[in-house]
Amino acid sequence: MAIQLKFALLVLGVIGSFISVVSAIAGTATVNTIYVPSACFGYEDQGVMTAAASDALWDNGAACGRMYSVSCTGPTNQGVPQPCTGSQVTVKIVDFCPPPGCQGTLDLTQEAFSQIADPAAGKITIEYNQ
Repeated sequence: MAIQLKFALLVLGVIGSFISVVSAIAGTATVNTIYVPSACFGYEDQGVMTAAASDALWDNGAACGRMYSVSCTGPTNQGVPQPCTGSQVTVKIVDFCPPPGCQGTLDLTQEAFSQIADPAAGKITIEYNQ
């Protein structure tokens, strides 16, 4: 009985991991160098693991405070052919990255970007989940 329960939990864990990977959304990320004031929290410090949301995620401000898990999947140009570190980062949406200046789905702080990619890349392809 205990072996069957362990096996069932293992199977559920594998299925849960698969669903998480399948539900990842593709996008791009850039580097943000201005942290305050933010559209969501004004001058209130929200730390350095934050991001600005593009129109695709902003949802008229409803994105404020949402947390996203982000990982690098590759380059967007030939400047840095292998920018990804293999790590993942969780960021909090604190700002809006309006068009036409917004060049990515998420505009990550330098600290968050450097966790997942070489900052010299400037812009990378990503997968993210809320």
